[in-house]
Amino acid sequence: MDLLAALSVRFLTKRFIGEYDHQTENRYKSELMVDGEPVLFEVLDPCSKEETEVPRDEIIQWADGFLLVYSITDRPSFNYVKILRQHIYDTKTLPKEYPQGAAAQFPVVIIGNKSDLIHLRQVSTDEGDILSKDLDALFTELSAAEHVTQVAEAFFDLCREVHAVRRRTKQSLLDRMLGKK
Repeated sequence: MDLLAALSVRFLTKRFIGEYDHQTENRYKSELMVDGEPVLFEVLDPCSKEETEVPRDEIIQWADGFLLVYSITDRPSFNYVKILRQHIYDTKTLPKEYPQGAAAQFPVVIIGNKSDLIHLRQVSTDEGDILSKDLDALFTELSAAEHVTQVAEAFFDLCREVHAVRRRTKQSLLDRMLGKK
């Protein structure tokens, strides 16, 4: 089962499809309103075939923000989130106009999926929360199968983070142009 595909389909169509068995990356696109503003969401599921495989560098460079999803019922998927976040940090380069220190500003939301399967839990909520703090990311637990509103909020939160980074970058550029530090 592909966790990001389940969330993406739930987010964009409000439907839940429990099983995904695709062998290629999938791109989903839709324009939605976030905080009263239209936003074009382009979601790319890189379709990793192995738990240790990381997305190609071009995918990392393409993305404005990252949803890192693990299953609360699958500890290896939780451990993979740490590997993936490090790969993003090591791979992503920012345009030269971004302020110094912006490398840590890659918007990331960590999602613990399958919260409806509490009886099969292998990863505690506290572990997810600690990881998100360690990685300077937002965190939520939800169920793609049951929580359509929470799924949408996770995507909207990522969008808000992307917009916040862009605003800080524009302000930093303006400050530099005006000779401010």
